[in-house]
Amino acid sequence: MGLFSFIAKQFIDVIQWTEEEDGILVYRYPMQDMEIQNGASLVVRDTQFALVVNEGKIADLFGPGTHTLTTQTLPVLTYLKHWDKLFESPFKTDVYYFSARLQIDRKWGTPNPITIRDKDFGMVRMRAFGNYSYRMIDPKKFYQEVSGTRGEYSVDDLDGQLRATVIATMSDLFGQGTTPFLDQAANQLELAQQLQNALQPTFERYGLAMDSFTVENISLPEELQKVLDQRIGMNVVGDMNKFIQYQTGQSIPLAAENPGGLAAIGASIGAGAAMSQSMGGAMGAAFNPNQASGESAAVFAAIEKLHEMKTKGILSDEEFAIKKAELLKKIN
Repeated sequence: MGLFSFIAKQFIDVIQWTEEEDGILVYRYPMQDMEIQNGASLVVRDTQFALVVNEGKIADLFGPGTHTLTTQTLPVLTYLKHWDKLFESPFKTDVYYFSARLQIDRKWGTPNPITIRDKDFGMVRMRAFGNYSYRMIDPKKFYQEVSGTRGEYSVDDLDGQLRATVIATMSDLFGQGTTPFLDQAANQLELAQQLQNALQPTFERYGLAMDSFTVENISLPEELQKVLDQRIGMNVVGDMNKFIQYQTGQSIPLAAENPGGLAAIGASIGAGAAMSQSMGGAMGAAFNPNQASGESAAVFAAIEKLHEMKTKGILSDEEFAIKKAELLKKIN
């Protein structure tokens, strides 16, 4: 029985990992009851590291190349096992392979809007998404901080932690309120660089190096985006007199199609011109903090004129509401 056991006993002469499956960061070579033969070859490819671990303690790290395992090439393991200068018998230990390939197109995004303080809009909620890439540079750190003694550790296993780190860092960066949202949205390359710099220390702690980081989109929730669009629209309108003239001009073709329409629109044009002048004076007073207390009356007069224009179809309900809100702010 003893002879049979000796014959059946297996020794490992060549240790290697061919990375047949994508997305694996750490792979423990399957030992089972086998032992590593003295003088065995350890094959480490260009995109790999190999870490020898004995009874939970990190021993020796090997880079790319073919290494013959002896006491000369395993100095730390030799010390841990209290071997003499030479050993001839097989030995048992764990060998972990680490992939040093570039892990590309890893997605990140805000599952829920982030609430931030903004110089222009006050408290707003924003969303963002993009991608990043990284590679393994320090297997010892990754083994100690992340993977431990697991037989296999994948890119997907790490993604959740890295995404959470990205979102926390972005929230902190925006929370500082140093750059307005509109400026950040218009300079996504600069924002991406700021985030990459802020994230690098955390990645280094895990034994990783971030290779690239991109911000593909920054957006506001739909309801706030509508407000922003309205604000942009009012800025585009600019001069109120010109806007009234434009609206009146647009209504002429429609009036011509109806009996008495041109006569009505002619009266509206005259009224519109008078309203425009009146509103110009009233709005000027409302926007001038140095004028006397008659400002409120001028503002209300302007609102009345606006209401008449809405009734005549010159202004839409939405346009009337926006202008009314702007005027009322001046007397609050």
